[in-house]
Amino acid sequence: MRAPKILFLLWFSVWIVPGSAAAADSCVTCHAAIDDAVKGPAALIKNDVHIAHGLSCADCHGGDRTSDDPDVSMNKAKGFKGKPARATIPKFCAACHSSPDYMRKYAPRERVDQFELYQTSVHGKRLAAGDTAVATCIDCHSVHDIRAVKDSAAPVHPLRVGETCSRCHSDAAKMAPYKIPTNQFQEYKTSVHWEALSKRGDLSAPSCASCHGNHGAKPPQAESVSAVCGSCHVLFEQLYEKSVHNAVFSGAGGGGGCMVCHSNHAVHYPSTAMLAGPKAVCSGCHDAGTAPAGAATQMAGWLDGLDTALKKSETVLASAEQSGMEVSEAQVRLIDGRENLVKARLALHSMKPAEMQKPVEAGMAIAQATQKAGEFALHEKDTRRMGLAVSVLLIGIVILAIRLLLRRMESSS
Repeated sequence: MRAPKILFLLWFSVWIVPGSAAAADSCVTCHAAIDDAVKGPAALIKNDVHIAHGLSCADCHGGDRTSDDPDVSMNKAKGFKGKPARATIPKFCAACHSSPDYMRKYAPRERVDQFELYQTSVHGKRLAAGDTAVATCIDCHSVHDIRAVKDSAAPVHPLRVGETCSRCHSDAAKMAPYKIPTNQFQEYKTSVHWEALSKRGDLSAPSCASCHGNHGAKPPQAESVSAVCGSCHVLFEQLYEKSVHNAVFSGAGGGGGCMVCHSNHAVHYPSTAMLAGPKAVCSGCHDAGTAPAGAATQMAGWLDGLDTALKKSETVLASAEQSGMEVSEAQVRLIDGRENLVKARLALHSMKPAEMQKPVEAGMAIAQATQKAGEFALHEKDTRRMGLAVSVLLIGIVILAIRLLLRRMESSS
């Protein structure tokens, strides 16, 4: 009974392609009428970016979508390709996406070197070696409901790309043959990068693709970690390259540059606890009592001292402002103090205490000066209030004296 139903629908139905005139599409019509798994593409394709650009099933799978006869519409003579083998999917997609002339008609700004990059990736190299379990285009972009990257529902949207990667990389069974850990996504969700992306909505914050690449995905090696981090943290990288740590943690036998102190996926907000204290990162290499350990403790003290001084000044100035005193000039100067604290934290990566001491001393001078300005404003407030109280008292005495004088004049008359 199903065949007559399908033929009936094929005869009377049409598929409306956005941006084009009504055109018969036997692929969609037929698949939409089937009540099993092969109905999926017809249900999903309405949201696909290719359909939005006026393409159809036949543009990928070949065949003649205008014919109601399956022997014609799915005829290899008409170019019908059917479902591509998994190993051929990247090349299958590249037939269009690697053509500048073709892509210019639909997405002029779209890169056309994705397939070349994919071939250089870990995924691409393994696929070329016969491992069909690795990720291909459809594992990241989906199949028939492929969406633009900027679409928040796209699996490669910045907010979702971590989850997309984790579908494989958090699967212990899938990763077992490669001996790859499966806790990367869980660690990443504790990081400052994830917080900026998910809680503050900063779509420029790093995701998996920012560090590992997308089509040319490759894990950063020990010697390239600082360069990867430096693509965003430029000034930190420049100072680190001049430090003693660069020679120790980079190159052959090195331990991974930035991630030695900051980790890789679980990058937490840095604090002076990394320098000194029971959880100090420095103590992993430098024993207590050594010169490097002492320098780390000294630098931690400088940073904490400046931060405390600036906060104390902020409190005093805020109190003065709430009392109605003019302290805007001091508050503006306090911004410079905060900038010196940032500079001091930045200078830390040079591992030269003398370089760090300069912004610390400049910041302390500002903190002390602004605190004095705030205290002077509060003292002036108290003086004014005292003067006002005395003035009110004197005015009250004068008024009382006048009233007594008037009474005496009235009684004498």
